[in-house]
Amino acid sequence: MRRTDSTALSIAAQDYLLALRVMAGDGSRVTAAQVGRHLGVSTQAASEMFRRLAADGLVSQPDRRELVLTPAGRTAADGIFRRHALCEWLLSAVVGLGWAESDEEAARLQGSISPRVEARLDEMLGHPETCPHGNPIDAEVARRRPAGVPLSSLEAGQAATILRITEEAEEDKGLLSYLEARGLRPGTPITILARSESLDSLTLDGPLGRATLGLRPAALVRVIAGEADPALFHRLPEGVVARRG
Repeated sequence: MRRTDSTALSIAAQDYLLALRVMAGDGSRVTAAQVGRHLGVSTQAASEMFRRLAADGLVSQPDRRELVLTPAGRTAADGIFRRHALCEWLLSAVVGLGWAESDEEAARLQGSISPRVEARLDEMLGHPETCPHGNPIDAEVARRRPAGVPLSSLEAGQAATILRITEEAEEDKGLLSYLEARGLRPGTPITILARSESLDSLTLDGPLGRATLGLRPAALVRVIAGEADPALFHRLPEGVVARRG
């Protein structure tokens, strides 16, 4: 049996597909052992789950080690990420949770919402094409959006606009909280004040003043040089107001 509807998958299977989507997002080679470490399970347990997903036509292993999402698997993984993103928008914009909290709670909710609730959330939130951190909600959206360049590649004096906080960066809750606290969101203009190879850091001027990032975490943030088209960044419909509590 080949499954293309991600809502028919177990919550555990959805977690594995989403983890593979995130870890392979930049073209990295991913193995069952790596996904197992990411999810906190044994290599044996991860390998067994991927054997089941391969039997469902969602994953392939072209060299017996590397895991690759099939077209059906990518569609299923995009559906899971879409529900995760909608939950994040709801939790951050309506409930008022911070980015890190919203991401954690969305992981609990994404496998439980029905297609009917998903459709209503999508309508209420204005049909977002990205998650709150700017990551494309599916492959089609990704193809028509700019890729951006790593923040770490900029030199002192350069101006840019934050495009997205990569999915890899979302895994670092401390980094996610720091970026949110400094107002470094998608659509935010910044200017690089200083870059130091010896100190492995860069300092930038953002909406809330100076912020300093190591070059490695800065590499997980994508930017567009200069000003960016405002249409790239989702704005919630009037009446959906973010609350902070």
